[in-house]
Amino acid sequence: MGTSLKPAHIDLPATPMPDPNHADCRGVASILARVGDKWSVFVIMMLSDGPKRFNELKRMINGISQRMLTLTLRGLERDGLVTRTIFPTIPPRVDYELTDLGRGLQQPVKALGEWAIMHQEQIASARTRFDERNTP
Repeated sequence: MGTSLKPAHIDLPATPMPDPNHADCRGVASILARVGDKWSVFVIMMLSDGPKRFNELKRMINGISQRMLTLTLRGLERDGLVTRTIFPTIPPRVDYELTDLGRGLQQPVKALGEWAIMHQEQIASARTRFDERNTP
């Protein structure tokens, strides 16, 4: 007997429904990109004890350029984590401060920063060992 060309198996599985727990991964990813960015972490840490002026933040965050600090503060302001207050003085004074939402990040960001400080030597050693094993 030959092979039949009639479709014998026509019960196809239903298209799986998207998992509601993963429906907003892109939104969460963009938030984590903002709050997990190294400069954002530093800014949030520096603002945790109260408002600061731009140049004060720049002095406190070693290695950040003026442009990067401006972009970071704008992004944090856009996300509702930082407020920018302009005082009508001559020259104008601008203060940056964490919002209530931003203050909610203080504890996890501080913990992350402290963890990084405590483990930087271990990570540097691990990187060195990895590079030695994987360099031709």
